[in-house]
Amino acid sequence: MKVQAWAPIAKLSQNVQEGSVTATELVEQSLKAIEESQEYGALLLVAKESAVARAKEIDELIKKGEKVGRLAGVPFIAKDNFLTKNIETTAASNILKGFVPPYQSTAISKLEAEGAIMVAKANLDSFAHGSSTENSDFGPSMNPHDISRVPGGSSGGSAAAVALGLVPFALGTDTGGSIRLPASYTGTVGVKPTYGLVSRFGVVAMASSTDVIGPITTNVDDAALVLDVMAGKDINDSTTIERDQEPYSENEIDLKGLRVGVIKEHLGEGVDDGVKKAVEKSIDDFKKAGAQIKEVSIPSLKLALACYYIIVPAEVSSNLSRYDGVRFGYSSPDAKNVEEVYDLTRSYGFNSENKRRIMIGTYVLSSGYYDAYYNKAQTIRTKLINEFDEAFKEVDVMIGPTAPSIAFKLGENTEDPLKMYLSDIMTVGMNLNGSPAVSVPIGKSEDMP
Repeated sequence: MKVQAWAPIAKLSQNVQEGSVTATELVEQSLKAIEESQEYGALLLVAKESAVARAKEIDELIKKGEKVGRLAGVPFIAKDNFLTKNIETTAASNILKGFVPPYQSTAISKLEAEGAIMVAKANLDSFAHGSSTENSDFGPSMNPHDISRVPGGSSGGSAAAVALGLVPFALGTDTGGSIRLPASYTGTVGVKPTYGLVSRFGVVAMASSTDVIGPITTNVDDAALVLDVMAGKDINDSTTIERDQEPYSENEIDLKGLRVGVIKEHLGEGVDDGVKKAVEKSIDDFKKAGAQIKEVSIPSLKLALACYYIIVPAEVSSNLSRYDGVRFGYSSPDAKNVEEVYDLTRSYGFNSENKRRIMIGTYVLSSGYYDAYYNKAQTIRTKLINEFDEAFKEVDVMIGPTAPSIAFKLGENTEDPLKMYLSDIMTVGMNLNGSPAVSVPIGKSEDMP
C-alpha cells in the first residue's frame, strides 16, 4: 500500500498561512495521490477544477493578509451522501445518478468557511445501507491493507481514502457504526459524535433518529479539530444541540483516576482471539496510566442489533419514499402512467439491499405488526438508554472492541444479509442511545488493523 504522509492538520494550516507551502501545492499533492490510487475504488468523483480554483483563492487571500481560517488550504474528501452545491451527489445510488444539488450541507459549508478544500466525493454503500461498501451501485471499495478485504461500511470509501493518505481527513456518516467500523477495519480514527452535535442539514437521510456526522482521520488531534469546526447548533436542523464552549482540540484528559468501564457484553463469545488480545493490552495500558478499571454490564445490548434492524428500516422506508421518479432523481422513461413511474423507477433505481430495508421497514410499520415489532423495539431502546445512563454514574468512559473481527473478505458475506448485519453488533448500541463513540487503532491481528 502506497501511503501519502500528511503533517497534522493544524500544522498544515499554519504552514499555508505562513507561506512555507501554498494551498495550491497541498491540493495538487492530494490530486496526485488520488490519481495513483484509483484501483482501490475509494472515490466516486474528483472535484479537480473547483478544488484548484478554491486553493488559488485562499493563496490570494493570504497574499493580501486576510484571515483564512483554521483549516486553510487543507484538502478533504466528503462521503457522497453530503450534498455539494453544483457538484454531483449520488449517495452511490442509480436513482440519484446525475443529481446536482442547488445547495450544500452545513458541515461542508462550515469546513469551507475555515479554509478547507473538498477535492473528491467518497464511495459508500448505496444510501449508506451496508457494512462493507459492497452495496454501492458503482462498485466496491477495497481495504488499503489487503485489497482482497472490505474497508467496512458504509463510509468505506472515506476510511480507505484516509488510510491511503489521499487527504488528511474525510467525512463520514454513522447510523449504526458506519464511521467506526470502517475506521476499525482500516486502522484510522473515526468519531461518532453525540446525536445532534453536528448538523445533518444537506446530508441524504438514512434513519433520522440515529444518523450522525463525523470525521475520519489518522490521529485523534486531527479528529478533534475537524469536529471543533463542524459542531454546534444549526437553524436548518432542529435536532442540533448546544456544544461545549471549550474546544475539543485543546481538551486533554489526565488518565490518572479516570473511571474506565470495560463492557462485559462486548468481550464475550464471538470475539476473535486477536481482537480480544489487542483490547486486553489496551486495558492494561489504561491501568498503567493510572485509570481505574471496572467491568460494566449493559444487559439489553444483546437485543440492540435486533432492535436496530426494526427501528432503522422503518425510518429508511419513510425517508426513501421521496424517490418516486416525479420530484427529482432518476425517472423511468418507459412508464406509461403514474403507477408505472413509481414501480419502474424504484425497481431500477434501488438495489437489493435498499429494497430489503424498505420492505422490512414497511412491514414493521404496517397495521397488525406495528405493536408486535416497532413499539417493542422502541421500548427496548428506552431500556437500553436507561441502562447506559445508570452505568455512566459509575464510570466516565466505556471501552471494548469496535468489531468482533478484522475486515472480512470481499464477497464473503454478500449472500448472507444476516451475517453482514452482525458486523454492526458492537456499534449499534451507541447510535440507539445517542452517546458519542470513537474507534481508535490499537494494533493488528493477522497483519490487519
